[in-house]
Amino acid sequence: MAADAAARVPTFADVRAAADRIAGHARRTPLLADTPLDAETGGRILLKLETLQHTGSFKFRGAYNRLCQLDAVERRAGVVAFSSGNHAQGVAAAARLLGIPATIVMPSDAPRVKMRNTLALGAEVVEYDRQRESREEIAARLAAERGAVLVPSFDDPHIIAGQGTVGLEIAEQSQDLGLRPDDVIACCSGGGLVGGTALAIKGLVPSARVWSAEPAGFDDYRRSLAAGERVRNLPGGDSICDALLAPTPGELTFEINRRLLAGGVVATEDEVRRAIAYAARVLKLVVEPGGAVALAALLAGQVDARGRTVAVVLSGGNIDDELLRDVLA
Repeated sequence: MAADAAARVPTFADVRAAADRIAGHARRTPLLADTPLDAETGGRILLKLETLQHTGSFKFRGAYNRLCQLDAVERRAGVVAFSSGNHAQGVAAAARLLGIPATIVMPSDAPRVKMRNTLALGAEVVEYDRQRESREEIAARLAAERGAVLVPSFDDPHIIAGQGTVGLEIAEQSQDLGLRPDDVIACCSGGGLVGGTALAIKGLVPSARVWSAEPAGFDDYRRSLAAGERVRNLPGGDSICDALLAPTPGELTFEINRRLLAGGVVATEDEVRRAIAYAARVLKLVVEPGGAVALAALLAGQVDARGRTVAVVLSGGNIDDELLRDVLA
């Protein structure tokens, strides 16, 4: 990668600093232990409940860490972001807390619950057609026209460091339980969550393996890790995992993940549906499709949990009522 980009790759120290910035603003979400998953998998399973984070996903962490560092001039000019929904809500919530105008570019087919929540948080929403238009180009144009700060959903050092506080909490909360994770599985799209988590986990539990989890057909990270270079998903695909449809790994995130991840695992759409239903019926948790992929991969045996302590990040809970009813039916 280019030297200027390499200099922007965050470190474990950046994750620590992010934890200090977001303290008192982001929730320290529970790490749930002693569930039926232990008997189901033969391991000790720890569930990191980012479904209970502000706006229902981990995205608030990175958004707040990015926006709270803007200066007074940047705050008055506002921010522009692009997202299918969870980053949108995270940026909108952080912007409202900090008094910053926010504009979010969202696909017209985004889950209604995510669109409604973003608007309710006071952000302006600009819709686009994800099959025919480029959200990156639309957002860049809006930011240039308004003099606003562009806030990427994953390929930004402050965003990555903020998401890394998930891993920091997993390590600390595991220690409080008298445990050390052998494996950590996190859902993955552009790689900000799993990359930040890997920075934190490897900083505190170097022996732990960290895995990216993706929906089938959108496993660009798994294939990129195997190839040693960034590859792209085929265009035109679709998935119920709307939060995990980035076309290729980020430049900064891949620089982290190619060094720190043990590999990538994949879950089919049917496996994701089963994981959502299992979470609701057995664990009494509401998890959206993109947030359930790591759990789906675990239940499918993609990571062997027998005799091991495995932390699984449930990264989001923003599922439309209709889809949840359909899955449970």
